[in-house]
Amino acid sequence: MRRLLIMLSAAALTAGLAAPASAEGERTPTTYGQATLTGFASLPAETFVPNSEPSGSAIGAGPFNGIAAPFAGQPVQGFSGIVNRHDGTYDVLSDNGYGGKANSADFLLRVHHVKPDTRTGKVTVLGGFNLSDPYHRVPFALTRADRILTGADFDVESIVKAYDGTYWLGDEFGPFLLHFDKKGRLLDEPVSLAGVKAPENPYLNGETPTLGGSKGFEGMVRSVDGRHLYPLLEGTVTGDTPGDLRLNEFDLRKRKYTGTHWTYRLESPANAIGDAIAVDKHRFLIIERDGGQGATAKFKRIYLADNRDRNGDGLMDKTLVADLMNIANPKKLGGFDETFTFPFQTIEDVVLLDDRTLAVLNDNNFPFSSGRTAGKADNNEFITIRLSDRLHADWRAFV
Repeated sequence: MRRLLIMLSAAALTAGLAAPASAEGERTPTTYGQATLTGFASLPAETFVPNSEPSGSAIGAGPFNGIAAPFAGQPVQGFSGIVNRHDGTYDVLSDNGYGGKANSADFLLRVHHVKPDTRTGKVTVLGGFNLSDPYHRVPFALTRADRILTGADFDVESIVKAYDGTYWLGDEFGPFLLHFDKKGRLLDEPVSLAGVKAPENPYLNGETPTLGGSKGFEGMVRSVDGRHLYPLLEGTVTGDTPGDLRLNEFDLRKRKYTGTHWTYRLESPANAIGDAIAVDKHRFLIIERDGGQGATAKFKRIYLADNRDRNGDGLMDKTLVADLMNIANPKKLGGFDETFTFPFQTIEDVVLLDDRTLAVLNDNNFPFSSGRTAGKADNNEFITIRLSDRLHADWRAFV
């Protein structure tokens, strides 16, 4: 019943937005103008899970951007994926912890339940759940005997909620697809992608990796019909053109890859992707960014990518819909100037709110990133932006 009500509400909210697949691309503007900031909220960098275990013992004493380690609790940080709960709150995914296997064994993988309030400018953490493997679905050794998953086990970077209420997460260490129930318990054995292995892959066994470190499933899309997942690699597979990223197709009913993939080409091989979501059957919003922060941040964009390859070059067609370094802010929201920038090294969350409004969040890489203010650890920021034109999205993209 809850799913039906959500679907009906989304249908009402977006009435008239759906269109036959053959017409979707034709109605999309070939260029979009400047996006406008419509909301701003922030969660302080030093926010920790109440009554949680210490962490950060392997990152050194610091201080890092003025913050000493280790920490008395688990930081609420690294937002690397987002799920809209359609009640004004969101599930947000923390990544592997502190950047790698070696320093993240005491970071517990977790999905946080948060409520941003753009009227007050604050983000409230309502709760959340740790990820675990109580049913022994992981066939290789884990860090903890209690089988609570850590940043030394997986580097989770993307999350979607299936229509059955379960969660699918994309990992970078395998890369693997991970299937969890609503309490964060792993339901199936991690799913590998044939021919693709990262340096951290536990099954490497002396083989040469075919993917760079931490270059696995940074983004993952749930198809609008709920039948498929489309996990997007952050790195180029060995043998592919540098800067070309594979968007793979995974069949949720058959629980296996179909063998189909499309190619998203970065504007520069030095860039990376941050997140991906569906707009309709063929079109996806994809965050593409450089590695800069603060004064060195130049390229932080959201593209509309179409897998129909209308020009026949073998690549997904791209339309720039928002430049996150040049957002109009006529109301000076958040106390910022009339031009707002999102100058973070890693921007890893985008979600559709309506046919012209997106929510975008950063990964603050606590305590290491300082894109907003040099020498100060970044907060987790939640912004909403209004695009200059409609996306003409399928209504199911809002569910």
